[in-house]
Amino acid sequence: MYISRALEPTLLRAAAEFPAVVLTGPRQSGKTTLLKHLFGGACGYVSLELPDVRAAAITDPRGFLAAYPPSVIFDEIQHAPELLPYIKERIDVRRSQPGQYLLSGSQNLLLREQITESLAGRAAVLRLLPLSRREAAGEPQRPFPWEAAGRLSGPAFAGVWEGLLRGGYPELAAQPDRGLHLWHASYVQTYLERDVRSIRQVGDLTSFQAFLRSLAARAGQLQSLSGLARDLGVAVNTAKAWLSVLEATHQVFILRPYFANVGKRLVKTPKVYFTDTGTLCHLAGLRDPEHAAAGPLGGAIFETAALAEIVKTLLNRGEEPRVYFWRTSDGSEVDLVVDTGDHLIPIEVKLSATPHRGMAAAVKTFQELHGSKAGPGFVIHPGDVGLPLAPGVAALPFSAF
Repeated sequence: MYISRALEPTLLRAAAEFPAVVLTGPRQSGKTTLLKHLFGGACGYVSLELPDVRAAAITDPRGFLAAYPPSVIFDEIQHAPELLPYIKERIDVRRSQPGQYLLSGSQNLLLREQITESLAGRAAVLRLLPLSRREAAGEPQRPFPWEAAGRLSGPAFAGVWEGLLRGGYPELAAQPDRGLHLWHASYVQTYLERDVRSIRQVGDLTSFQAFLRSLAARAGQLQSLSGLARDLGVAVNTAKAWLSVLEATHQVFILRPYFANVGKRLVKTPKVYFTDTGTLCHLAGLRDPEHAAAGPLGGAIFETAALAEIVKTLLNRGEEPRVYFWRTSDGSEVDLVVDTGDHLIPIEVKLSATPHRGMAAAVKTFQELHGSKAGPGFVIHPGDVGLPLAPGVAALPFSAF
């Protein structure tokens, strides 16, 4: 069963404008399925994951490209980055022809750098993450509530948490009877053995897996890498390198604090969230919706879901997400701030399914301090009722967000 992806219009537009398109994202996010669905009828397809194909591409790149002329899909390009300069060479012969090469890859630390060096100005780089709630609900192009009036109701609490525990990987959505915990266990193991092992900053997979689980236990918190490194018995530089691996392979988001001074955003302590709530729940050892909702990680899981929905939707439009959190020295804090360019949208994420006016306090403080720059505010909750909480602030069920 094919699930329509919100990235489709952006991907089609990129293929009509650029000689090459690079589609990156975590393993199993649906990159190959999407490329075959949109371009399979008109393009050749080659997987570079196969050892013999990879060897042919590396040992004789010009001969390999002659055997697979445009338009062609090269899947898992990270296995043969040596091809990229030769792809550039062929593109430059017919620079004005769009859609020559469609490349996919589970990005590692070197792939983006190699693409930038070899295909600068020739390739559009897009990211495909696991399914957003919009895509899973069959509404891939639904706007955000601050862009258009949306519905104010949605499914009840239990249904939301079952979805968060399952996560957004397309294979689980297409096969609802699939063993959830076995799938996530296999995914993490495959990720460790195939993606992480190939990256030079990771030598000890056992310690790296412990780092993963410790990071899950601290999801949504201000990250002290020195404290985390001390608890695991590794060097701080090692912890920093491992976090960069997780970010480069699309397993985590790094959420930075909002400051009008951009330089401050880069140096202040960030928060770390996992890309997929199912991965987070698995690493945290959560096995049922009630345990996930009522346990100490309930708030972090729900914040992860809200952040992921925003980031995925913006990436699917081809936009770089500008999402932050806001925190003052006197304790005022807003979980998420979306910078639309025209306005700052403050969003609080609450675990209670019964919204009340007190939940709007931090959002109102943010709006007052930022004046006309602040846009409408929202309180996202797991219930099924939406209502205004204060002037310019509305409570909204996550399922309607």
